Amino acid sequence: MHARHYPNPSAALSLTDTVAETIRQQLIHGQLRAGQRLSEAGLSEQLEVSRNTLREAFRILSKEGLLRHEPNRGVSVVVPSIADIIDIYRVRRLIECQALAQAWPRHPAHKRMEQAMEQARRMRDAGDWLEVGSANMMFHAAIVALADSVRLSAMFADISAELRLAFGLLDDPEYLHAPFVDLNGRLLELFDQGDTATAARNLESYLIQSERMVLSVYSAHVD
Repeated sequence: MHARHYPNPSAALSLTDTVAETIRQQLIHGQLRAGQRLSEAGLSEQLEVSRNTLREAFRILSKEGLLRHEPNRGVSVVVPSIADIIDIYRVRRLIECQALAQAWPRHPAHKRMEQAMEQARRMRDAGDWLEVGSANMMFHAAIVALADSVRLSAMFADISAELRLAFGLLDDPEYLHAPFVDLNGRLLELFDQGDTATAARNLESYLIQSERMVLSVYSAHVD
């Protein structure tokens, strides 16, 4: 994993931090793809910032391992390796399962979990599997938020962006995301019932299943 600066949550973000977060969210929501070259001119116009500010944001995201700068070739989005994916899921199990197991069922993040589930079901019914994937990321970010840790939430945002890049290299988002809508729903039911221990055990099995699916398809893709 890559080092990241965690700002004081009560302090206003700088313009550079805000731009970096905007690009990070574009990665998480699948709007930027692994290997894609980023145009300074295009992005600075889109985000309405100077190129100097954009370059500073690029430097932040490069340190986090999300972007890559190559001399004379510019900046591009990284392509995660199989080792990256294995490490991401290892971290997810450590963070998410503990957050869920130790959570208070009436925690405010519970509302975010419900909203993410509603969005996932709407997008599934509409056949928009990329947006189902975004809703899935929102659901799991809400699980991490149960831990009340700015640092853990920031770390999860980074690994979510890396994982979404891996998803973007695959050709069948329905295959990747369809099974987990109902599984997320079951986790939410257990959480509503106050059975956080069972929910955490189910989540661990769920993440192992998800990792195997991603690695299976990803390894065939990169071979």
